Amino acid sequence: MPDPIRVLLADDHPVVRGGLSALLETLDGIVVVAEAEDGEAAIRETALHRPDVVVMDLRMPGMDGMAATRRITAGFPGTSVLVLTMFDEDALIAAALSAGARGYLLKGADQAEIERAIRAVGSGDAIFSSGVAERVLRRVTPDAPVRALPQLTSRERDVTDLLAAGLSNAAIADQLSLATKTVGNHISAIFLKLGVATRAEAIVVARQAGLGQGRAPDGSL
Repeated sequence: MPDPIRVLLADDHPVVRGGLSALLETLDGIVVVAEAEDGEAAIRETALHRPDVVVMDLRMPGMDGMAATRRITAGFPGTSVLVLTMFDEDALIAAALSAGARGYLLKGADQAEIERAIRAVGSGDAIFSSGVAERVLRRVTPDAPVRALPQLTSRERDVTDLLAAGLSNAAIADQLSLATKTVGNHISAIFLKLGVATRAEAIVVARQAGLGQGRAPDGSL
């Protein structure tokens, strides 16, 4: 008999975790090895149990599922992340894929779809719910325009470009004719969408995406 697929459930709602755990216990070849109520716990339990699959909610208190997904996929290559969330916005889908998730399901998925997704992700494949799959395909068609960090709005991308060039909040505000407080609010949203916690991490991610190029520290070209 092949080894069972070892699963960690990360969701801040105990009822959701309990329901998923009860569902998975009825399936052959799948075993729940741990649960986590937030992103930090998901990373900690992943390090402890080394599951094959983490079923990850995105919206959790403290460290959210996006940041946890990025940390887990970077630090534990033997573990795959399957996002299971209520939200199907394009920006979240793109951010989850950028963070390394191998699957994206909505919480309305039925038992058969959840089982199929866990087995696929546990085998190293990628899988998406039908509506999400259509959006992913549209994003990778040859005629689709490619944008750096597509989870960001146009204004957030402008701020990120200047941030990656090394400008301070005040200098960014001056360049974009914004209030410094508004720039700070944009940067907080950017940190959340990029799954980072510090300015330095945001700069690294932005520069890897090609932003911040061709500008002097004072913002000139």
